[in-house]
Amino acid sequence: MSASPVVALRKAIRAYLLADAGFSAAFGQKLYDEAPRGLEPPYALFAEAQLRDWSADLSSGAEQFFTIGVTSTMRGLSEALELAQRIADLLDEAALSLEGHRLIDLRFHSMETRREQSGRFARVNLRFRATTEYL
Repeated sequence: MSASPVVALRKAIRAYLLADAGFSAAFGQKLYDEAPRGLEPPYALFAEAQLRDWSADLSSGAEQFFTIGVTSTMRGLSEALELAQRIADLLDEAALSLEGHRLIDLRFHSMETRREQSGRFARVNLRFRATTEYL
């Protein structure tokens, strides 16, 4: 059985983003499933993922809606929004290679902002949609 499409896509996204010089300059290696304690922003997190069957008569597939969150401590939302936009621009329609799956489509879907811990942290959540086929 092949790896989960969610895991395969996250691995591919992580490799793709960390290979981008602009992403690395802004975040370093700070792209996590869960942020380590005491980590200083900015950083990006893989957050929620929803997986649905997207099979056709001749192939098995999956549709995913997933979130990547960007956290910043800069006053206002501008840093978090700029960093989030970089991720959205990099991933929208990116041609990624996935282990055990073929990426059919990857699209930026939406963005939302919020403040956390009495305004100490700015958070921008990016929502994407991806469709994949099992190999």
